[in-house]
Order: sequence, then C-alpha cells, then structure tokens
Amino acid sequence: MPDADPSTPVPLDPVDQRILGALMEKQRTVPATYPLTLNAVQAACNQQSSREPVVDYDSTLLTDALRSLTDRGLVRRVWAGAGQRTVKFHQLLDERLGLAHDECAVVTVLLLRGAQTAGELRTRCERLHPLPDKESVAEVLRRLADRDVPLARELPLRPREHDRRWIHLLGPVADDAGVEVPVPEEPATVLAAGPAERDRRVLEAYATVAGTYADRLGDELDAKPFDRWLLSRVVAAAGGDPVADVGCGPGHVTAYLAGLGADAHGFDLSPRMVEVARERHPYVPFEVADLRRLLRPRTAPGWGAVLALYSLIHLDPAELDEAVAALARVLRPGGLLLLAGHVPTGAGRPEVRHLDTWWDEPVDLDVVLHDPEAVRQAVARAGLANVEWYVRGPVAGEQTDRMSVLATRA
Repeated sequence: MPDADPSTPVPLDPVDQRILGALMEKQRTVPATYPLTLNAVQAACNQQSSREPVVDYDSTLLTDALRSLTDRGLVRRVWAGAGQRTVKFHQLLDERLGLAHDECAVVTVLLLRGAQTAGELRTRCERLHPLPDKESVAEVLRRLADRDVPLARELPLRPREHDRRWIHLLGPVADDAGVEVPVPEEPATVLAAGPAERDRRVLEAYATVAGTYADRLGDELDAKPFDRWLLSRVVAAAGGDPVADVGCGPGHVTAYLAGLGADAHGFDLSPRMVEVARERHPYVPFEVADLRRLLRPRTAPGWGAVLALYSLIHLDPAELDEAVAALARVLRPGGLLLLAGHVPTGAGRPEVRHLDTWWDEPVDLDVVLHDPEAVRQAVARAGLANVEWYVRGPVAGEQTDRMSVLATRA
C-alpha cells in the first residue's frame, strides 16, 4: 500500500472544557478522592476559586455532558464502593493528546482560566507541576503551539500590555476581550461521497497500479528484518492451521508465509490484484474477498492467524471497529491477529492523505493513517488479548513510521 493535517479528538464546548479541566486538576491535587462522583464534578466545576468565569452548572447539564464525553472516549466511567456501587468519572484527554506532565498542567490551567500570560501560568501551575520560571512555561507553550495540530496559540499584544497572553485551541474560546478564536477544522473523511464510491476509487486505483506494485514491492521483505520476524511469529502461532492474508495485494507476503511452511491463503478486494498474485505465485491460493466479510476456512473451525498488513488504510476511522471485529470473529480460539499500518504525524487523531498519482499513474485515492490509540481501542473492543504493540521507523525508502499490533483471540 502507498505511504500515506491531524485534528484533535475535539472540539470541546465550554461545558466540556470546564469538566475536563476540573477532572485534570483534581486528578493531580486530590488523588485520594479521584476519580470524581457526579456531585464532586459539579463542585469542582462550580468552585469560585481558580475558575474564570465562575459558573453554576446543574447536575442535569453535567450528566448530559459527561455522557457525551464518555461516548467520545474523553471520559471513562468507573465504579467504586462495595454493595451499592457509586459511579465515578476519570478523564482521558491527556492520554488522547499524548501530553507530558508539564504540558498537561498548562493545558489544565488554560481550560479552567482562559487567556493567560506565561507568568500567570507559572504561578497557577504550581500545584499541578512546578515550573521554575517564565522561560520554562514559554518552552511548554511553544511545544503545544508547534504540534502538527496546535494546542495553544499566542494572542496579539493589546495596548498597555507588556506580556502576551496564551489560549488553548481545544474548542471555541473567547479571550477576555470577547474575541472568539476559531476551532481547527474537523478531519477529512474518506466517506464524503459514500462507501460505495470510496470502494470504486480504491478498486480503480489498484487495477491501475497492480503490475507496477508487484514489480516495486515484490522483494520488499528482503530489506525488512523486523517484518520477517513478525511473519515468523505468525506462522509459529498458527501451528499448522490455515493462515489468512487479507488485503494481500500481489501476493508476495502470502507467498513468503507459504515458504515458511504455512497453509497460507491470500484475499484481496481488487480482482486485478488477485489476478497478478495468481500469475506470480501459482502455487498459493488467492481469492477476491472483502476483509469485512471474511469467512472461516473450509478445512478448520477458524483461522490460526489473520494478517491485515496495511489493509485498513482505505477505511474511514468510523469503520475501524467493525473491520477489526470482523477479523477477530473468524479466528480460532488462541488464533493470532496481526495488524500493520502507517503512524500519523500528529497526536491523538487520524490523518487522511490524498493521492492524485501513484508510481506515475493517475489515481484518485485516499489513504488513512489511523490513530494508534484508536487501533488499540478497536482491538480491545474486539475482545482480543495478549496485545503486543510495535512502532518502527521508515526503511527501504518508506516515508512514514509503521505500527504493528499482535493480539490473540481468547
């Protein structure tokens, strides 16, 4: 598959911002009573100190907002106490954004108190993560501002001001002059014209480049020892049971598995790719199939292993859960799933890249670099266990870091 501007898992409205800021603050200042109950969340949001503006949110408003944040993966419900259990709330924003401790402190205070100078932030972050001086705060702010998707922005200097103020960019924010800062655009989707049109473009693109693809990448494993090690793990885990290589392309990986002694079968959505695979590797079985509707093998109750190497890169992020669950479903108990894909350049969000040409051939193709955390969550929701996660840098002319995940069906 080809080498493939990220957006945050937000925007957060003002209520979301106050809830997450309050949870992040209490997680660090009162860890003994964290996570927080609904009543504690309400008290933390409405407290009159260290909050700008002071608000008076009721429990109904907060319940609805917490439900929305939970559905979006930014808050997790946890249970505490014996007998009649009490639900509590734990924030996940710092994990989703990949924030360091000093960055988390600055973002927390920006969420709770709006536009502030580096000096104000240094004083107000003291209980969360001590920052020795204004220069150290400025360094954190530069890191946040220099991300591929900026999380902070410096405001223009106003008359009679000596120090510039900063705001976060996690949602609509008004500075104290009432000027609203625009929210970054939502990420692009590969389903704008619908899944049928997306599939048509994918099939057309791969039909166009199938022969060149096989010529260019047919021997790619020679320069990729880590990938060869992963494939040997797959063959060993399958233990003689059939192995499915889904999204097999021109079949070189399937043939490599067969050469290691696996009962390997290749599947691809592209009829042209399957033709090329059969021509180049006539001793290996290949079929046209959609990985989202993969069947169990004819000779066993489930696949000993399923590989999807760069096979999810044309699926929308919203389709990730369904695809991973479909692959997990056809594994035998103890069967191994191997996923591989490109790592996006920004934290906490997928990236969509569009190709107009590929190996000098005209195409109309979108490539998705899935958020690694979203892949992890999809694997967990599919009921897989013993998860191993790897990231390696580019080799042999690649342009992106690569992620691989191994997991087994219980």
